[in-house]
Amino acid sequence: MKKVFKDNPLSEITLRRFEKPSNENLKELCRKFLISIGLLQTGDGRDIISEIFYEVVISAKNKEYLPIDLIIKKFKDLNGGTPNNIRRHILRLKDYGLIERTDYGYRMPEFMNLKDLFKKEIIKEFIEASVNRIIEYCEKIDEIK
Repeated sequence: MKKVFKDNPLSEITLRRFEKPSNENLKELCRKFLISIGLLQTGDGRDIISEIFYEVVISAKNKEYLPIDLIIKKFKDLNGGTPNNIRRHILRLKDYGLIERTDYGYRMPEFMNLKDLFKKEIIKEFIEASVNRIIEYCEKIDEIK
């Protein structure tokens, strides 16, 4: 039986570079952060994910948890704010390691600051792992004569 090879990545990340952050408000900085790591597209009008992330950042600064029912209640009136869509965006943030679920609700993991969380979750888990795998491909290609 012939083995089928699928080109499905184990993970993927998009990185975008913006100008240096200015004295913008926190909500806009959160939005640009999410665009920078590919969780939001530029010009995307339905940015519930940035609203959710903004609330998580605020709650982390206050060392508070965000229960799912509170998140759904807060964003249900926004464009695209259906419970399923909200849960999907929460899952995307979880997949990136930016939030975690606890018995009390959602929060940034261990209420870490975003810089440390980015270094741990995004750089180490996504970028370094991807670069190391690409190097393995390079080495394998170089071995073949």
